[in-house]
Amino acid sequence: MTARIIDGKALAARVQSGVARRVVALKARAIVPGLAVVLVGDDAASAIYVRNKVRACEAAGLRSFFIHLPASTSQAALLARVAELNADPAVHGILVQLPLPHHLDAREIVDAIAFEKDVDGLHPANAGLTLVGRPHFRSCTPYGVMVMLESINYPLHGCNAVVIGRSNMVGKPMAMLLLAANATVTICHSATRDLASVTRRADLLVAAVGRRGLVTAEMVKPGAVVIDVGTNRTPEGRLVGDVDFADVQEVAGWISPVPGGVGPMTVAMLLVNTVESAERSIGAYLPQSPLLVEDDATRAEAPHQPV
Repeated sequence: MTARIIDGKALAARVQSGVARRVVALKARAIVPGLAVVLVGDDAASAIYVRNKVRACEAAGLRSFFIHLPASTSQAALLARVAELNADPAVHGILVQLPLPHHLDAREIVDAIAFEKDVDGLHPANAGLTLVGRPHFRSCTPYGVMVMLESINYPLHGCNAVVIGRSNMVGKPMAMLLLAANATVTICHSATRDLASVTRRADLLVAAVGRRGLVTAEMVKPGAVVIDVGTNRTPEGRLVGDVDFADVQEVAGWISPVPGGVGPMTVAMLLVNTVESAERSIGAYLPQSPLLVEDDATRAEAPHQPV
């Protein structure tokens, strides 16, 4: 078999179309959702990520506040800037681009962001709410993966899901969201013994460790859904994921590519969270799927039972 592709770029465009509709409704009530993105230093990869976020923000009608600080910025100065953004009613979401320069304590900076504006979903309060099944803001990348699975109508209830990676940004919140959807979840990491024996039992496999080519065809159950969260550069500078895409595509039922898979969805969910924050600010937020604006006929056909 050849796996069907989950096109994150096309799906992100549809999600952003829904965001734009919600922005129009907010503007009719004199509210313009505002996202502040803080970049410290001149890391080339971070600059690209920030530029993509700002462009997507403006394309959907949100107001963007781009704060670029020198690499020499002190911890106290960055905390002061975060406090200013916390207090600014025009700012509904705050994102401090990671990684930060080595002399800065990223944990203290993230903790300083008001959890009501933590649209990246990394504040301990948001992590805790996700843990207990009452998420305020879902971490953007895992949220994007959940929407990707929703877009193919994948039946998570009772499926065997394996997450490779235990980071606070992806692995842990990914597992919690899958668990809340009634999947049976296994988390694998660097100390997992015989990784392939675990992954071969997965109906759904999410790879999120940042190790090029980690997941091979021999590690995948035939027909499984494989979501590749990894981003790695080859010696030639080409962007690839954690999954050996060409080989695994011949085994899996569905697969997300790198690039063009989870990456665009992460940006799209950042916008969704920012709009939700703006809606909450005026008591107008109603829980809804980011795909609510979609015609069900446009969604891909999916198996009725886990493979």
